[in-house]
Amino acid sequence: MLGTLNSEYSSKHGISTIPKGDCAGCGKPIVGQVVIALGKMWHPEHYVCCECGAELGQRNFFERQLSLFLEEKKVYFRNGKAYCEEDYHNQFSPRCAGCNGPIKDRCVTALNKNFHTQCFVCSECGGEFGSDGFHEKNGVPYCRRDFFRLFAPKCNGCQNPITNSFITALGTNWHPDCFVCQSCGVSFDGGAFFEHNGHPLCEQHYHETRGSICHQCRGPISGRCVAAMGRKFHPEHFRCSYCNRQLTKGTFKEVDRRPFCHKCYNNTFALTPA
Repeated sequence: MLGTLNSEYSSKHGISTIPKGDCAGCGKPIVGQVVIALGKMWHPEHYVCCECGAELGQRNFFERQLSLFLEEKKVYFRNGKAYCEEDYHNQFSPRCAGCNGPIKDRCVTALNKNFHTQCFVCSECGGEFGSDGFHEKNGVPYCRRDFFRLFAPKCNGCQNPITNSFITALGTNWHPDCFVCQSCGVSFDGGAFFEHNGHPLCEQHYHETRGSICHQCRGPISGRCVAAMGRKFHPEHFRCSYCNRQLTKGTFKEVDRRPFCHKCYNNTFALTPA
């Protein structure tokens, strides 16, 4: 509270000025303006912040433990000492784990720390946390997108983060939609697949890759096969090109990369004039 007495007016009218009391700061009598605070009287220039020395008579001051309003000025008490706003918060307010500044208003408490609301953001992109909340790694908060991008296992098919269900096969992880034949994209509905150089393939493309496709029916050869004329055949599909009998005795005649049994060859080509 600020009391005033106009000494010039008093001297003109012969009024004697009477000291109001001694200043709690300097111990001298107070004549003129006076600040009454903390149950004491002060010269305005002596009522100062105990930390920085700034005058408090014309500004808000703070004292710890008791809060009241005088002339719309907020006052806090701390062991009978007064503080300017900046020094009070620097001394006694909790610190923000994000910027290390004092928290003067609302705050967020997370990860056993306090944050300004504007400082509690994704440590990677700086974005605010929406309805997905936040994810933590080593005491650091991340948004969902950056957390999975940085730390989630990657799908061996598309190389994107795996955020939900996955398949483990061939020593790696896959999105279910990515674990398909790497040649034609067909899914392995029966659960069986073939591996070639670390890639999953359907049976057809596995055998095509390995060169084990029957030249006659174009089907995969998974058992016995006949290798002839630089090609491979199912045994039952290696037949004479004329009579269509299966060639089982191991010998045949070849004309224009077509197999013939001896009988058909002799009847068709052996007697043909050169």
